[in-house]
Amino acid sequence: MPHRLISGPQSMRDRVQETLSAHRNEHVSLFSRYIAKGKGILQSHHLTDELDGVDGEDEGMQKLKDGPFSQIWRCAQEAIVLPPFVAIAIRPRPGVWEYIRVNVYELSVDQLSVSEYLFFKEELVDGQYNELELDFEPFNATFPRPTRSSSIGNGVQFLNRHLSSIMFRNKDSLAPLLDFLRTHKHDGHALMLNDRIQTISGLQFALARSEEYLSKLPSDTPYSDFEYVLQGMGFEKGWGDTAQRASETVHLLLDLLQAPDPSTLEKFLGRIPMVFNVVIVSPHGYFGQANVLGLPDTGGQVVYILDQVRALENEMLLQIQKQGLDAIPKILIVTRLIPDAKGTTCNQRLERISGTEHTHILRVPFRTEKGILRKWISRFDIWPYLENFAEDVSNEIAAELQGVPDLIIGNYSDGNLVASLLSNKLGVTQISLSPAPAKRLQEVAQHCPDLYFSKNHVGQYESHIAFTLPGHYRVVHGIDVFDPKFNIVSPGADMSMYFSYSEKQMRLTALHGSIEELLYDPEQNDEHIGMLSDQSKPIIFSMARLDRVKNLTGLVECYGKNSKLRELANLVVVGGYIDASKSRDREEISEIEKMHSLIKEYNLHGKFRWITAQMNCARNGELYRYIADTRGIFVQPAFYEAFGLTVVEAMTCGLPTFATCHGGPAEIIEHNVSGFHIAPYHPDQVSTLLVEFFELSQKEPSYWNKICDGGLKRIHERYTWKIYSERLLALSGVYGFWKYVSKLDRRETRRYLEMFYILKYKDLVRSIPLAIAEQQ
Repeated sequence: MPHRLISGPQSMRDRVQETLSAHRNEHVSLFSRYIAKGKGILQSHHLTDELDGVDGEDEGMQKLKDGPFSQIWRCAQEAIVLPPFVAIAIRPRPGVWEYIRVNVYELSVDQLSVSEYLFFKEELVDGQYNELELDFEPFNATFPRPTRSSSIGNGVQFLNRHLSSIMFRNKDSLAPLLDFLRTHKHDGHALMLNDRIQTISGLQFALARSEEYLSKLPSDTPYSDFEYVLQGMGFEKGWGDTAQRASETVHLLLDLLQAPDPSTLEKFLGRIPMVFNVVIVSPHGYFGQANVLGLPDTGGQVVYILDQVRALENEMLLQIQKQGLDAIPKILIVTRLIPDAKGTTCNQRLERISGTEHTHILRVPFRTEKGILRKWISRFDIWPYLENFAEDVSNEIAAELQGVPDLIIGNYSDGNLVASLLSNKLGVTQISLSPAPAKRLQEVAQHCPDLYFSKNHVGQYESHIAFTLPGHYRVVHGIDVFDPKFNIVSPGADMSMYFSYSEKQMRLTALHGSIEELLYDPEQNDEHIGMLSDQSKPIIFSMARLDRVKNLTGLVECYGKNSKLRELANLVVVGGYIDASKSRDREEISEIEKMHSLIKEYNLHGKFRWITAQMNCARNGELYRYIADTRGIFVQPAFYEAFGLTVVEAMTCGLPTFATCHGGPAEIIEHNVSGFHIAPYHPDQVSTLLVEFFELSQKEPSYWNKICDGGLKRIHERYTWKIYSERLLALSGVYGFWKYVSKLDRRETRRYLEMFYILKYKDLVRSIPLAIAEQQ
């Protein structure tokens, strides 16, 4: 019997052409609706809404909706409409994109290259075609990378497996591991091995002797009691703080030498002391510990970094202790010093982080030839200062650390650019923690890091795979999410502030009086307006910045339109100012005005409470728990959310959580298990889902408990700062080893970026005016 040949999957162009041939009339009808919207960009929900909105009585359209075409269309991310053409970007699976163009008048479908699709997109901006095209793909062609979408986000593990298979081919190939252990130092002192051990066979002999010696000692014998015995065998500090710990590390290395495998290598490297000094860069905004949240460009990233460094210091101290060392770790958060600090500490050069011993904020001013910039400026205007800032930061870091850091971590575009300049100068591994939102000035910041640590999914980076900036340049192959540098390292919430409402002994009941005043005080003032007449109802709670993307006004409108939802629950939102005259942000002012109009339009008096942004983290944590006491819920209605820290906070406190399906929360929450996904562009569906939840919770109180418990389980399995810190240090150590032994510095890419930096980036920066009037 002849075997049937297995061919590859059909292209999207062929699949669309096939359905078009089978449903010509229906496609004419559907695509004519897109054409009727005129020249522009349609987002994915626009495309699917038109398909979902077909007349159920039209049998042909219903077949189109129920058939393979619907599956294709739900993979479409955007469409460019330039009559008679509709060009569509389709993402059949994470990291994989295809582009097609439909001629609606001729019913033909063309496959487009990336460059052709972007050129077509540029036609939306009359006459602004780009002559400069960037393509990073040739530099990655020979670099090992996974091919399955399921491997995205586990880059270091893949790299470890791939390079291990090469290095472990024979005993002689283990020489780089020996060399790494022999040259490993901290503050000029040798760690792990000394000059007595010169060869692999010598290492195996010494390990066998040490294993036999350690096995005869009580397991809790401190390292200091046998330090000089091991030193005589060729070993230095770093193997462990007790006989048991040192014996375990020795045993791991013996196993690795006898039967090399990637898993054992990863475990062994996780025990080697590698990270002692860390620099975290976040230049924009007011970075401080108090009185800064809500100031311009200052929000969740400050809370995120402060929580991060506390957990990171704790984990570094623990690991250093277990390694048997007496070293002191140091963490520096590098940000801008602002002389006119508006009542904050942002004019102090050095400030220790509360709750830590060895972590400080290091502030360095922006300067030009004409002096130091005294006042805050927007994150969009800081670019001309960053090159000098990086040079000054380098000198300040050297003074504080008396050396160079082991890791440099960049946040956002500006932080990643400064981190890249520092990393290049100091020869230090760079990690990028956040996507760069400012595409016009991003390329150097995006491509230089050794590692990307995504908070919970790399989909947020996919808009950087291919894009165009009319009048500047286009990128046809930019970020590659299959690159091993991409790794998921999910943060958590501060568990001293955010913990389950059921932890009665830990509850901050002393704050209940102020919380009840915040929620129920009938006085209408600048901190809260609106009334909750029936305090027995559960509360729908939301807390976010008051801007368009966070969509708090959308939630209020969704609530106002559904009378059943208003009967079942009260609504409380925390965000922004109530008085528009107090805001300096045009978008926030617009949202404030919209919020006031919605309150009037839907007559929400007695059912709705609006509270201004709250800065007290301890009270915010207890506020989540107080809402849980009412059997309430948390709703995060953003149109897009990169991660969703408030989602993690609410779930950690035991609140059933409903969060946007666009972005990070879709990964955090397992729908109908640990919470619910909501579609912010379909508010009627959202309100229906909320009504169903409250009705079912009334009928079966255990249902509320089930979702609460599912959320807590999800958080403790994946989203804690302890897990985050362990993984960050482990991945950094494994990558650091392979960078040392395999020369993973990608010099070709860096040289390409240096050319772009000089030819294009500096011109773009010069187009941003300096805040000369603010200098002194």
